[in-house]
Amino acid sequence: MLSHNQIWEALDRLAERHELTPSGLARRAGLDPTSFNKSKRLSADGRLRWPSTESIAKVLDATGASMEQFMAFMRPDAGPSEQQARQRENASQPQGGSIPLLGFAQAGAGGFFDDGGFPAGQGWDVVEFPAAPSQKAGVYALEVQGESMMPLYRDGDVLIVEPGAQVRRNDRVVVRTNEGEVMAKVLLRQSPRSIELMSLNPEHPNRTLELSDIDWIARIIWASQ
Repeated sequence: MLSHNQIWEALDRLAERHELTPSGLARRAGLDPTSFNKSKRLSADGRLRWPSTESIAKVLDATGASMEQFMAFMRPDAGPSEQQARQRENASQPQGGSIPLLGFAQAGAGGFFDDGGFPAGQGWDVVEFPAAPSQKAGVYALEVQGESMMPLYRDGDVLIVEPGAQVRRNDRVVVRTNEGEVMAKVLLRQSPRSIELMSLNPEHPNRTLELSDIDWIARIIWASQ
């Protein structure tokens, strides 16, 4: 008999296989971004909450996984291989398309992102990107404004950002705080309570932020320079 823990672990492993967080997996399946959050797995009175068969079906359809593959993720040794876990999107060059574009200054204002850090609302421009946006749901572009990210990124460079993707140590990321500050940094360290970020510009100090102060964090997958 399948256990509550096995079902949720299978969803987590499926998300990892596609380099997504649980919220990113839910968003790709067309569900509420919070559907698979750990806080949703128990009710307020401690009772177990299970994902619906409909939500699992949508996840399988969105990822192309079969039910047999999903069941295989329930085994203790079913995590993604080291090679698969470390694959980066820059290794492929699929057919291109248009994605939303926004300036860094505008990204700090309200109304451009939903609660999961995905593009929302009006006021976005578009830019061509040499990878099919259908392969990465929610991918968007941010245009660098100013010299605060020198020497790595210059004024006018375009950063391609993938919300919902897992971020790892040494990844280049975009972070938005609850107060609307948006910054591009390198993720040095992440604990259950805080993250440490290295500045791209040596003239700017590194930052340590409490996770409770962060609206969203997304991985930079490509930059036009």
